[in-house]
Amino acid sequence: MKLPGSTDWFRLTALLLVALLLPVAASAHAADIDFSTFSRTDIGFMYLDLGFEHIVPKGLDHILFVLCIFLLNRNLKQVLLQATAFTVAHSITLGMAMFKVFTPPVHIVEPVIALSIFYVAVENCITEKLHPSRLVIVFLFGLIHGMGFASVLTDLGLPEKEFVTALITFNVGVELGQIAVILAAWLCIGLWFWKKPWYHKRVVIPVSVAIGIIALYWTITRIFFEG
Repeated sequence: MKLPGSTDWFRLTALLLVALLLPVAASAHAADIDFSTFSRTDIGFMYLDLGFEHIVPKGLDHILFVLCIFLLNRNLKQVLLQATAFTVAHSITLGMAMFKVFTPPVHIVEPVIALSIFYVAVENCITEKLHPSRLVIVFLFGLIHGMGFASVLTDLGLPEKEFVTALITFNVGVELGQIAVILAAWLCIGLWFWKKPWYHKRVVIPVSVAIGIIALYWTITRIFFEG
């Protein structure tokens, strides 16, 4: 069997990243909303959509983090378990922030989110085996990402009469967005290549290196140019 060459995998990586970048560049900012005439169901569906949209297509940093989770693990159920742990974690800090338990410092949170992506990308390159500690790491980084979601929801605003409904459905939308990313990655990569003996060398490492470079760039720019 002929193995894919490095040029083929470079093209695969480039196409994957371009496919993720284009919709983000084209997405529009959310408009101000008057909630006075909206029912609970209307608000629920609206924030479900906003949560999903914050991942696909607007949340490139969260997409890359989820892709890093996906790449190392060849078991779809375990990937989804990690995504759920990530959701539970970010739901905790998002809820606490929105209930004014604390105010996330954006100038710290955003660089740490970028660093979390860089960390899992590097880990993907240096190990082929999924260690139990990855679930803990994903959960801890989920707490940080939740603070990032909080800044988004603060900008969007939450309706006073259906505050909890909007908060819950936003989280559900985020989870559905993450699942969509995982299933898309599985259809494009996992379904075809997970069982190949060269999967880690030819897929995980080059894609993770590309993601790691992007994350490192974000870290530097968010520390020195966006503070």
